[in-house]
Amino acid sequence: MTLRKQRVGFQKPWKLKEVAAGFEHFYKEYGRYPTATEIDLYQYLPASRSIERSLGGLVNVRKELKLKGQEDFRSGEHSTKRAKKINKRAHETGAKIYEFLCKSFQKEFVRHEFLFTDDGRSRTDFLVYDMCDGFCVDVFYPANRRNLIVCLNIKLQKYKNKYMNQYPIIFLQMNENISEETLKDILKNKKKTLAKGQYLMGWQTFQEFCGLRKSLKI
Repeated sequence: MTLRKQRVGFQKPWKLKEVAAGFEHFYKEYGRYPTATEIDLYQYLPASRSIERSLGGLVNVRKELKLKGQEDFRSGEHSTKRAKKINKRAHETGAKIYEFLCKSFQKEFVRHEFLFTDDGRSRTDFLVYDMCDGFCVDVFYPANRRNLIVCLNIKLQKYKNKYMNQYPIIFLQMNENISEETLKDILKNKKKTLAKGQYLMGWQTFQEFCGLRKSLKI
């Protein structure tokens, strides 16, 4: 089967056999078939939305091609494994940040999952009180650059409310494979800039930021 490459701009709809060739090429490289996100990033496959429009969606394509393994990655074993992995990582990451903040600012001045209101939803991961009136930390772990941009836009929408802007907010991304240079580039090219008092940081920059803050004394 002939491999077809993604191109920028208008393209003719992909045929099922072209998608099949891309799937098989991915399988040879990774020993499994791709998820929707991986399809979007793979040069020998069209965007998953394109598959949705022209071929009836990924679930249908997987059935048509009789691919090995699970047809619908949104449910079942794949979804369960993914949820467990995310929950485990979130717990470990949260514990790491909490321990660091407690060492830097003392436990008494660190609030975990601070609620701005009593609605149970308007919360930030950490609120830290310090000599500079404090700051909030909203933690996330984006899979890649594109996912980071999506997550950041969602968080900016969340923090539009005035009562959630009482303190400076650090959007702390914890994927070590995403560099500080990438973060700078994203902010540089972002149409809607961050508001005053909002910052996007990686772990290293965040530690340096905290090192410049003065802790309160008991």
